[in-house]
Amino acid sequence: MATLTALPHVTDPDLLFEAFELWAADAGLRLYPAQEEAVIEIVSGQNLILSTPTGTGKSLVAVGAHFAALSAGKRSFYTAPIKALVSEKFFALVEIFGAENVGMMTGDSSVNSDAPIICCTAEILANLALRNGEDTPVDQVVMDEFHFYSDPDRGWAWQVPLLLLPRVQFILMSATLGDVTDIAADLSRRTNRDTAVVTGVERPVPLHYFYETTPVHETVEDLLKTGQAPVYIVHFAQAAALERAQALSSVKVVTKEQKEAIAELIGEFRFTTSFGKTLSRLIRMGIGVHHAGMLPKYRRLVEQLAQRGLLRVICGTDTLGVGINVPIRTVLFTALTKYDGVKMRQLNAREFHQIAGRAGRAGYDTAGTVMVQAPDHETENLKAIEKAGDDPKKKRKIVRKRAPEGFVSWGEPSFRRLVDAEPETLTSSMQMTSAMLINVIARGGDAYANVYSLVFDNHEPWKRQLAHARRALGIYKTLRAAGIVEQGADGSIRLTVDLQANFALNQPLSPFALAAFDLLDIEAPTYALDMISILESTLDDPRPVLMGQQFAARGEAVNAMKQEGIEYDQRMELLEEITWPKPLDELLSYAFETYKQSQPWIADFPLRPKTVVRDMYERAMSFGEFVAYYKLARSEGVVLRYLSDAYRAARQTIPDEAKTEDLLDLIEWLGELVRQVDSSLLDEWEELIHPDLAAHEATAHAVVPPAPHRLTTNTRAFRILVRNELFRRVQLAALENYDALGDLDREHGFGADAWADAMDGYYAEHEELLAGANARGAGLLILDEGASVWTARQIFDDPAGDHDWGISAEIDLAESDELGVPALKVTGINRL
Repeated sequence: MATLTALPHVTDPDLLFEAFELWAADAGLRLYPAQEEAVIEIVSGQNLILSTPTGTGKSLVAVGAHFAALSAGKRSFYTAPIKALVSEKFFALVEIFGAENVGMMTGDSSVNSDAPIICCTAEILANLALRNGEDTPVDQVVMDEFHFYSDPDRGWAWQVPLLLLPRVQFILMSATLGDVTDIAADLSRRTNRDTAVVTGVERPVPLHYFYETTPVHETVEDLLKTGQAPVYIVHFAQAAALERAQALSSVKVVTKEQKEAIAELIGEFRFTTSFGKTLSRLIRMGIGVHHAGMLPKYRRLVEQLAQRGLLRVICGTDTLGVGINVPIRTVLFTALTKYDGVKMRQLNAREFHQIAGRAGRAGYDTAGTVMVQAPDHETENLKAIEKAGDDPKKKRKIVRKRAPEGFVSWGEPSFRRLVDAEPETLTSSMQMTSAMLINVIARGGDAYANVYSLVFDNHEPWKRQLAHARRALGIYKTLRAAGIVEQGADGSIRLTVDLQANFALNQPLSPFALAAFDLLDIEAPTYALDMISILESTLDDPRPVLMGQQFAARGEAVNAMKQEGIEYDQRMELLEEITWPKPLDELLSYAFETYKQSQPWIADFPLRPKTVVRDMYERAMSFGEFVAYYKLARSEGVVLRYLSDAYRAARQTIPDEAKTEDLLDLIEWLGELVRQVDSSLLDEWEELIHPDLAAHEATAHAVVPPAPHRLTTNTRAFRILVRNELFRRVQLAALENYDALGDLDREHGFGADAWADAMDGYYAEHEELLAGANARGAGLLILDEGASVWTARQIFDDPAGDHDWGISAEIDLAESDELGVPALKVTGINRL
């Protein structure tokens, strides 16, 4: 897209609009009437609430807003709900306005933070507003996906800027806002400028709605035959999306020529996981899968192939409702109910229209199609009636299938109501936390008046305002008791501590982690892993992983209790106490309680002891082995994102002086593991820190991402990976699990029997094989690092300390680079 150059010190609305319209025309864009109206209101200095359907060009209106602010010498912020959208918008605006004019703040990183245009998450701007109030250095705010204002957990971040930034011009945008009369009036009162509302606009690509009672595969076949592809089949569970995709593999989705085109495009793509193998097979049939649990490189591949028109069917979840860039013509709902974390319920109008609005592509389609599939029992009953025909006897014999137990009823009447319904009116979701109060007090001035205004001059009903007041008073008393806040003789309230610049903007528990590191003995053999455990306790929980660990732990406990003869009822009672492993739980809980006494704001953010990185390392597992062990194939993207977050936190949070050689090894191992599975998360992080538009453009539209760098170039990390491969075999040998060892080494001549025979020789001389911390130490591993092949000798740790047996192996470097894991070949298990 052509560069949009600001008009220096120009505020004249006519000149600004004409210049913007000319730029759009040069870029091949013609403004819709709603876009014209919206941009005219913005350049005229009004607030704007833009509630128009998906596909009506709200992004272009946002560009017009930034252009107007930049021309007037003002500073504008763009906010979005998730970091991925912030990053996407950052690069888009850099392309339009130039790198020197655009910056980004995500909490994890800050890029060109003094730029006149800033992209950030809603929470970033909210915390800046709390800290600086009216003096926050921002003149205009574009808030995208503003319907998050009603989100119970995060809605406060969309409301706080409206309350605290009276000098700002606001542009609030979403496809599904509902009645915004009250918000518009309140915004005008606070900012002393008119608020224009642009809504009720006809979509440039109209939607047609249908209720289908044929089986899903027949519906899909009909859509394909009638040219209604690409079809996005919406599910409300990841497992259901994958099952549907596999069920559709019998349907002819693409032509032979399209299959060949897909095969050519993905020829060099690395499908490295078990789910990846399944996805590869489906994609070659023209069927995509898309949900939040996938590895980023897989989601991106599906999106890129869809944009090229090669995936005619995509089975996914409702994640496409949050700005996911998948061009589709038809949206097919498999249900109108979802589990919201508490119960099954029908979709509300906002959720329905947010998803349905993705149908129909401006510039490609003349119309979009939205279909809702009837419940399975209704479809089967109608089919039975149709089969009976006009025969009354056959009709009487029909046994109607009932809805499954627990089914939340919905049908065509529900569908028609949703089609006609306007999105629900947004409801306030204000909160009051210690971090918010500390930021307000840190602002200076009349802290009491500032907090009072925040508590009582918001969008909450009176009863909830009173509840917030009680909460704020309780927080204040806690802060006073801890000595964090003091009240002067003149009644002024002030902090007694200095806050870090990014307080509550990044990992909020990082200060606690820094304090807890000092509790560890740097000479202890478990020091490196204990440091990782402290760090992991400050990270958000990857719920699928923890549930997998808990399930495995309970399974092991049940087997142990059965062997002990514990009765069923008692077993069930004891099982409730078993959860996922929590290293250092007692130490960390005590330290956290102590830390809260001096830093009570930390109570807003719960400590979460867990072991994911440590568990993977101690089990000497590869990413694929870890995912398979805990049955996480559908959530491997969640696992990778957590590992990536842990790696970044380790690099950023742990002081250099605390990084021992073992800890540096562990951090390097973790980073290389993430890179070899899917480097896009770390690449994105590095790219945001050091943005390179040319490189971004080169990779953003590529179907096959750049291959990760050669595994063996990071010698330090490769040593750890080799050590883990060998120690994995030591662990299995200590357990005498020869079947698993055979699975690892059968192709190189060491099947289960060969391992058992070799270990018989060891156990003839030693009572047991140790697999503790000493057994995996560098002192028991001898490496000869050749130019093309490494040779290794993993010495066994026997109780007598003779160290006279071990594993001999070779590691082919070229093959390791190709596989992304050490290509290890066991050559012997014998006495030295």
